[in-house]
Amino acid sequence: MPQKRKRHSAKFKFDVAMEAARGQETVNRIAAKYEIHPSQVSQWKRQLLDEGAAVFSTANDRKEREQEALQTDLYEQIGRLKMDLEWLKKKVASSTEHKRALIEPVHSELSLMHQCELLELNRSTWYYKPAMETAENLELMQRIDKLYLKMPFLGSRRIAAKLSQPGHEINRKRVQRLMRIMGLEAIHPKPRTSRSSPEHKIYPYLLRNLAVTRPNQVWCADITYIPMPTGFMYLVAIMDWYSRYVIGWRLSNTLDARFCLETLQDALIMNRPTVFNTDQGIQFTARCFTKALEDAEVAVSMDGRGRFVDNIFIERLCGCPLGALKYEDVYIKEYATVPALEIGLTHYFDLYNCERPHQTLNYATPAECYFSGICLG
Repeated sequence: MPQKRKRHSAKFKFDVAMEAARGQETVNRIAAKYEIHPSQVSQWKRQLLDEGAAVFSTANDRKEREQEALQTDLYEQIGRLKMDLEWLKKKVASSTEHKRALIEPVHSELSLMHQCELLELNRSTWYYKPAMETAENLELMQRIDKLYLKMPFLGSRRIAAKLSQPGHEINRKRVQRLMRIMGLEAIHPKPRTSRSSPEHKIYPYLLRNLAVTRPNQVWCADITYIPMPTGFMYLVAIMDWYSRYVIGWRLSNTLDARFCLETLQDALIMNRPTVFNTDQGIQFTARCFTKALEDAEVAVSMDGRGRFVDNIFIERLCGCPLGALKYEDVYIKEYATVPALEIGLTHYFDLYNCERPHQTLNYATPAECYFSGICLG
């Protein structure tokens, strides 16, 4: 006899989504607490964040919208058909993964259901989230991360070989999948085997041959994976290129554009750069992220075909502290909870910005260089 599907109340879903949105626990821990699947936690969090504004809609507001909709129904149908055609011209995708990447959950005109229909993508495929990783895979991810920090030029084949032991071989495809989750890719030149999504505007790389001579001339951003005992978190950091000063950072239990956008918005309150440089990760190419930069009149720069060279330039010349952060703090202290991690990272970035001298800054600290604009050595 088939097992009856368990149904949850709206309040239960809201409580779970709110806890996930607060970001104080990993998705795995929240799922275990409420005895549900981790993918359900991620889905309810996304629904809460995407549809939360509807809570404040009044009955009069809804009635007015219905009347307006009836009056303009014919024009809307014509406009929608035109929009469908224009949208589809841009959405050329051959694989299911590409189609999922083209969906815009908060599109102002096209509903999620309608986008799925246009792309011939089953809605369940869009909502599908793979099962969270086992304890064994989480341990393997830590080993991969530590090895990658030492030798970022290693690809999945050589990482699998180095981590394998007699009688316990590690499959290369397994390593490839985990590296994709962690956002890791070997730094080396390679042929361009895939096309950028036509949905995203192609931004030029503006830093080649550019002399960076002052604070707030160029900012850069990066995302890194932070291991936890019951899962993992993601950290985004924004840094001033000239001074190496970390302007802002934020943690999230899901890898999406929203927490990157919030970090950017907070940083822009403090100051604004002339140029903002990132890689072409989906979080940074999201329209909400690039629009925030354009609205602030900041030039957008993205690593292109020469990405492996550009990344070395950012990590070595700009001195991004995210790699050192793991060896000097995360892997030593092994934070058990998200609040403890947040406190630890706050202390680490304060130390990095205000107390640690840099040889490339004439042994000044990043904060001294950023706020005084002293010349580099």
